[in-house]
Amino acid sequence: MKKLQLLLLVLSFAFSSCNQKNNSSSGDADFQKLSDEYITGYLAWRPLYAVRLGFHEYDGKLDDNSKASIDAELARLKAFDQKLSQIDTSSLSTKIYYDYRILKLAIKGEIFSIEDVGSYTKNPMNYAGGIDLNLYVKRNFAPIEERVRSIIAIEKQVPAYFENAKTNLDDSLAKPYIELAMDIAKGSASFLEKDMMVALKDVKNDSLMKELKEVNSKTVALLNDFASWLEKEKLPKAHNHYALGETNYRKMLAYNENIQISPDDILAIGMKELKKEQASFNAAAKIINPNKNPIDVFHDIQKEHPSADSLILHAKINLEAIRQFLVDKKIVTLPSEVRIQVDVTPAYLRSTTTASMDAPGAFEKKATEAYYYITPVDSTWNEKQKEDWLKYFDFYTTDNVTIHEAYPGHYTQYLHMQASDPSKVRKIFGSYAYSEGWAHYCEQMMADEGYGHSDPITTAKYRLAQSGDALLRICRLCVSINTHCHNMSVDEATKFFMDNWHQGEKPARQEAMRGTFDPGYLFYTVGKLEILKLREDYKKQEGKNFSLQKFHDELLDNGEPQIEIMREIMLKDKKLWNEIL
Repeated sequence: MKKLQLLLLVLSFAFSSCNQKNNSSSGDADFQKLSDEYITGYLAWRPLYAVRLGFHEYDGKLDDNSKASIDAELARLKAFDQKLSQIDTSSLSTKIYYDYRILKLAIKGEIFSIEDVGSYTKNPMNYAGGIDLNLYVKRNFAPIEERVRSIIAIEKQVPAYFENAKTNLDDSLAKPYIELAMDIAKGSASFLEKDMMVALKDVKNDSLMKELKEVNSKTVALLNDFASWLEKEKLPKAHNHYALGETNYRKMLAYNENIQISPDDILAIGMKELKKEQASFNAAAKIINPNKNPIDVFHDIQKEHPSADSLILHAKINLEAIRQFLVDKKIVTLPSEVRIQVDVTPAYLRSTTTASMDAPGAFEKKATEAYYYITPVDSTWNEKQKEDWLKYFDFYTTDNVTIHEAYPGHYTQYLHMQASDPSKVRKIFGSYAYSEGWAHYCEQMMADEGYGHSDPITTAKYRLAQSGDALLRICRLCVSINTHCHNMSVDEATKFFMDNWHQGEKPARQEAMRGTFDPGYLFYTVGKLEILKLREDYKKQEGKNFSLQKFHDELLDNGEPQIEIMREIMLKDKKLWNEIL
């Protein structure tokens, strides 16, 4: 009898397990079908972004920004949000359940952007910078003539695009948004008129280039007209009500990063980190020169830079040294021997960037090269301008930027994304805090692990440069919350940056202005702190089995989800899942 009971129990358990597996398989299939349907519509409504990802069936298409189209997309988003809410999440496998939550947050974030933030009614920058043709020039994903035809096709859609923009925008707009949109529109016009045409000068098809010149001149005129329209029609009626307010700020935290902590609690953490980083900054400066003010010491090390002629060569040599440091110290696995290419920033991008990483889209199969661009000194500048520019590239800061952009920062993220091949959901819907938090975390982590350490003075110089960049990101956190929850003005924010980041009025004001329209720039520091907390908890969990390489590899091999979700993936103790900071 006991044997019979045991047999029945085993059969019952097996049947139950099989039934759960079948239910999970069915639930996963239903979600997969729904997510594929959503992504198809998502990309079709955002063709410029789709092309950046590597979906070239959307080449030559411009986003439809008509009111009817926006309303239809908002309705579609809400419909899919409802459909996802009806899924029985208990029927999903663990892996698919994470994808479900990532997609759910992404949809909530899109609805929030359109409905609560008013991205199409309140922010003219979205239109001024919405005709992004850089990709068609800089990435060789198709023959050049084919890409020129795509540019022509897009530019033919521009007249309707700006008519829609003028119809959609509110009568009165925030002054910083208007001023920045005017600059962006003029900059876009200049790029199309000058830099783009220079980049395409070697195209041999005369009739094609003639058509491009005709339609491009009209696009340039429309961009300048949009800037003039903003100046004449909108600037006189401008206001300064750009703050999200605490309710919307909480939504941003929740939908972007699944963070439930209050803005003021995050601000308190930020102010604590600011004092801690200032102490680190001052300590490093004291080692270098105990008789000088720390800010003066910082400015002194900026004078230690490559010459204009050796800037790119220096970056190439140190890039390889940084990569080798990762290998020797077993800090993170590098899944590919393919190197990122160091080059001067293309002429048509030099007005907008000092250094940048240009990786292929997650689905790009043709133009798979990755570039680390550094903007060189302009030969037409006077000697002071040249020297001021080179101060941005002192030996220590340049390495810190390389760490952030290339190894083990964004390029290493890209390599792991390609090698681990996460789901389509995880490739498309990434986390701001994860992406920038990782790159920013790497700056401190590499200093902690000894990169650049030789004699005490050199070590302190590397730490001072890293600390200076950290101060910038912490100031962004504090300014973001104070601007959007406590009505900090642009002038007050500028002063805060000047007092705590130790830079001049111009870069400080640029950062303050960015805070008005990019409140999410707090996520550089938030993401870094979340990763540090996750590493601490993961280390306790693994005990003797912990290694930095193991932690970093697991962190990078799961796509780019919200770090709160990453905690659930990596930590076995459920009680730790919500302790993100």
